[in-house]
Amino acid sequence: MDQVTDPRIVPVSMPKWGLSMQLGKITGWIAAEGDEIAVGDELADIETEKIVGTLEAAQAGTLRRIIARVGEDVPVSGIIALIAPAEVSEDDLDTAAREARAVIDAGVTADVSAPEVRTAEARGRKISYAGAGADGDVVLLIHGYGGDRNSWLFLQEPLAARYRVYALDLPGHGTSAKDVGDGSLGVLADAVVAVLDALGAGRAHLVGHSLGGAVALAVTARDPRRIASLTLIAPAGFGSEINVGYLRGFADARTRRELKPVLGQLFADEDLVTRQVVDDLLAYKRLDGVDQALHTLLGALLDGDAQRADSTASVAAIGGAMPMTVVWGSADRIIPATQAASVDGAVRRLIVSAGHMPHMERPAEVQAAIEETIGRAG
Repeated sequence: MDQVTDPRIVPVSMPKWGLSMQLGKITGWIAAEGDEIAVGDELADIETEKIVGTLEAAQAGTLRRIIARVGEDVPVSGIIALIAPAEVSEDDLDTAAREARAVIDAGVTADVSAPEVRTAEARGRKISYAGAGADGDVVLLIHGYGGDRNSWLFLQEPLAARYRVYALDLPGHGTSAKDVGDGSLGVLADAVVAVLDALGAGRAHLVGHSLGGAVALAVTARDPRRIASLTLIAPAGFGSEINVGYLRGFADARTRRELKPVLGQLFADEDLVTRQVVDDLLAYKRLDGVDQALHTLLGALLDGDAQRADSTASVAAIGGAMPMTVVWGSADRIIPATQAASVDGAVRRLIVSAGHMPHMERPAEVQAAIEETIGRAG
């Protein structure tokens, strides 16, 4: 992609959400030309083949030009808008805008190849994982119940600018083996350890969401010396209360009509549940072995209508051996954010107006929390 040469002009580019994303479509501009933009302000809604998300500003300034039109496909890294101070002339902005517009009009697609999906073996189970980034510490992302490695679409690529970032499919999920044994945290922790071994990671930073947070803690409790930091996003196991209606509804749903309202409970903004998201999850749920895996895991997660897991025991076993941060959406309808108070020794980050998936609703804030936690590890 062509680059803006005037250092005073800050290009706003089509983000790369997902390791294999090539194009994004602007479905609506939230900001307008002339607006004063602060870091974190919402600029535009963007749709990809996987997800709909909102692009947040990475730098502050005046939005001087909007280049990408609503409804058109733009290559990853294509310039969609320009931020610049008042002293940049209209002629200079017009020149930069014409160059950026020419790239979009030419339909030049970024050279993006799908990452290699690798496999590790955990006690006879095939575990799939994929990564990005060639340098830096290893960061391993662990999804929650019913998710997969694509749960980290908005975070994996941005984090890979500084770290070697991998996301795995836990047993029963994604393209990993559907055999979950007794569904215990031990079985799931075995999968994480197998991936770390396959990567040759003597030490790694773990990021776990929901059930994945409990798994990350179980892995760390086994060998605290191997984990450099922990970022837990709405982790399971810190209280009895949990939305059993969501969990059972997800496990039992067979049709789009049944599944979509269940998925809506994950988000503060239910518009993030697109038809593509629903269709992808229905296709996954119809795979051989998935129904049994989800219900087995559900039995291990719940004791009646309460959480069975006790992650506080893992925190006690770890004993403050590494930096730990807990991130929770203030509007979480699956596991209440009040349970963050039970995570002893952790820095707490509450993400306002986010639900159970803050890493998808407010990825920039979650990324900042992860990087701050890693930074404390030294």
